[in-house]
Amino acid sequence: MTAHRIRVVEADITVLDVGATVNAANERMLGGGGVDGAIHRAAGPDLLAACREVPEIRPGVRCPTGESQITPGFALAARYVIHTVGPVWNGGRSGEPALLESCYRSSLQLAAEQGLESVAFPAISCGVYGYPIRDAARVAVRTVGAVLAVDETVQAVLLVAFGSEIRDALADALREETSRGGRGMKG
Repeated sequence: MTAHRIRVVEADITVLDVGATVNAANERMLGGGGVDGAIHRAAGPDLLAACREVPEIRPGVRCPTGESQITPGFALAARYVIHTVGPVWNGGRSGEPALLESCYRSSLQLAAEQGLESVAFPAISCGVYGYPIRDAARVAVRTVGAVLAVDETVQAVLLVAFGSEIRDALADALREETSRGGRGMKG
């Protein structure tokens, strides 16, 4: 089982000493509100400068929805920031689950490429993007477990909640997946 490599914590993601902190970014990668703004403030102005150096794929887009980019962590305890853009919830019929899954997969792929052993994820798309928290928690746990089952590089994934509602949803999803035998979590 890979479930022992996944932990749910309620914490300030900007202070965690991990290989990479995942940033719930927007396509511009130039900071914003919520966790994105908090990470940019904590990392300092060098993070914004590094994000500006990421080439635009099309006007105003450095990181399309469902994809990830990596920069140094600068003033964060984390060595790197992995910026990923979650989907805006539109009722679940616009490919949101697949895009959210892609956020987790592409972030873990970048972490593995850097040889990082630990990654901290916020609850991607659960803020202003409106993704239902319990559904997002299930996607997060299922996807992280499936990736860890086939890649031994990342040894610890922290699913970080900023509040009890998200913490409980993540913990419930992890418990449910583990009790089902962790489809995709066997390793």
